[in-house]
Amino acid sequence: MKKLKKITVVLALTFGGYALNAQQDAMYTHYMNNTLVVNPGYAGNRDAMTVTALHRSQWVDFKGAPITQTLTLHTPLKNKHIGVGFSVLNDKIGPINNTSVYVDFAYIMQITEKSKLALGLSAGMNILQASLTGLQLDQQNDIAFQNNINNHVTPNFGFGAYYYRERFYAGISVPNLLQNSYSVTAEPGATLIGKEQRHYFFIAGTMIPLADNLAFKPTTYIKVTPAAPVEADLTASFIIMKKLLVGAMFRTGDAFGGLVGLDLTSQFHIGYSYDWSYGLKTFKYNQGSHEIILRYDFIFFDKKRIRSPRYF
Repeated sequence: MKKLKKITVVLALTFGGYALNAQQDAMYTHYMNNTLVVNPGYAGNRDAMTVTALHRSQWVDFKGAPITQTLTLHTPLKNKHIGVGFSVLNDKIGPINNTSVYVDFAYIMQITEKSKLALGLSAGMNILQASLTGLQLDQQNDIAFQNNINNHVTPNFGFGAYYYRERFYAGISVPNLLQNSYSVTAEPGATLIGKEQRHYFFIAGTMIPLADNLAFKPTTYIKVTPAAPVEADLTASFIIMKKLLVGAMFRTGDAFGGLVGLDLTSQFHIGYSYDWSYGLKTFKYNQGSHEIILRYDFIFFDKKRIRSPRYF
């Protein structure tokens, strides 16, 4: 039990944003359906007012494991070159809770008759809370853990470029350009306990028709940050009857699993995934990770969209 508590503290400090050299941003198996959180250039891309909600419970039954929720809303404007969005993310691990609130803006350019390029900007804030005083430490007098962090607000900005056509998309983004520092106040002064790392994301996917009612949809999500291993999600999905998605995923150095999705109507999509960590010793103590996503298109701005479903 002592060992489990120690691992929980280490994971909290690492994934909660205190480790100087680590992947800090939350991970998603349904990244291909949660694109606005990854890239602000996606705002207004679906030609509809779209709301997407996601919940991820990572490493179930492991005390202090990450729990993540996201909620996004985005829409094109009457000016077909403008898309706007709003994103909220809540990420909790152990004693650390980080909430992010952002607004997104995208300028959409028609490159060819069938392809577009969107340049996106996001601006917002991160709100960090950390209950450090309740942690069980080897050195109880460590000054870095003698004060809690309550509603520590830091501003940030992001950038993204998103290229897409009917059956292909690719994007690059930096959701947080500023590398804010976190510190606690203790005698004789402030002690630096962590710093945000800038992350670089690349996403891509395509749709390959195989038969009248069958299509293959490979996608990828690559995350890069200094002094940490490059992490890549590789997902292979099949679309059946233009409604049902069944796929498998692999995350380098971390996990593999499966996902399913269903278009209940032309407007409402629901998806679920399960992945199992193999790259960390924690797999002995958890029951895998569950994720569920809901997406609803409220208003269509392009009537062709109703007759021709969008898969990205």
